[in-house]
Amino acid sequence: MELSGLDLGAPPWAPDSPFARAVREADTLAGDLVVVIRIDCPGTWLEPGGTYRAEKLFVVQVEVWGGTLLVATLETYSDAWLTMDTRGREQPEVHALNAPRLAAALDGISALLGAPPEPGDENRYAAPSTTGFRDLRAEGPAYDDAWGTFETLDRARLLDSRLPGSEDDYEQIADGPVRYLAVRRDDRTLGFVWAAVDDSAAGYVPRTAAGDEAFDAGAAWITALREAHRSGLTPLAALQDAVRRPAPPEAGVIARGSHLEAPSLDALEELSGRY
Repeated sequence: MELSGLDLGAPPWAPDSPFARAVREADTLAGDLVVVIRIDCPGTWLEPGGTYRAEKLFVVQVEVWGGTLLVATLETYSDAWLTMDTRGREQPEVHALNAPRLAAALDGISALLGAPPEPGDENRYAAPSTTGFRDLRAEGPAYDDAWGTFETLDRARLLDSRLPGSEDDYEQIADGPVRYLAVRRDDRTLGFVWAAVDDSAAGYVPRTAAGDEAFDAGAAWITALREAHRSGLTPLAALQDAVRRPAPPEAGVIARGSHLEAPSLDALEELSGRY
C-alpha cells in the first residue's frame, strides 16, 4: 500500500487530516504488507532579507514492513541548509540561519525514534551528514551549476507532463531581456507568464516554492498562450492578452500593475526557483 502527497492538515495530526485518515486505513490492512506513506511538509527558510515559505520544504516518508520494521526518511527540497547554493555560490549567512534548525529537527526525530539518523548518499547538490549536510566549500559540489544543469529541465518535464502535445507553442528560449507578469492565488505567487522583449518567445515559469499548484497553474497559462499563438498574436501581444483573458480557477490571476522586466530568462528562472 502506498499513499503519496499527503499533508498534515490543520492543526497537524487532527483526526480528520489526510494523514490521520491514511493511518486509520493502514491499520485496517492485514497480511505481510509494506505500507508507505509520503507526507508533503510546508515550511519556511530564513535569509538576511526576510523569511520565505515553501509549500514542500520537506517530504517525510514512513515505511512499515510487516508491522514490525519502521523506516522514516526525511527529504528536503531547499538548498537553505547548504554552505553553497545549487549554483555553486557560497552562502554563509543563509547557512548560519538555517543549518542549526535542520540539526535540531534531526535531533528531535532521533529522540522520537530512538535511533540516530543515517545519512543518505551524496548527490549532485550536497553530501548529507548526521547533522544536516557537509561543508563542501573546500572540495566544491559535484556540479558548478546544478540548477542550470538539472533543475530547469526537471521543471520543464513536470510542466509538460500536465499538457497534451502541441505544435502551437511559442519559442521557449530567449536570448535577451524578458517582460513578465506574476500569477497569484490568494497571497501567494504561483509563477510568471513572460515574453521576450524582442518579441521572439513566450512561456510560463513556475515558482518552485509554490509546489504542485505552480505547475497546475502553468498548464492553464501555457494552454492560453497556445490559443494566442493559434490566433496569430505575437509573444508580446499574447502577454498583454493574458492580462485581459479570463482564467480558470486553477490558473490563479494575473497580478495587476505594470509589466516587470528581467535581464534574461535565466534570471527569471533563478528568481522563480529560489523565491
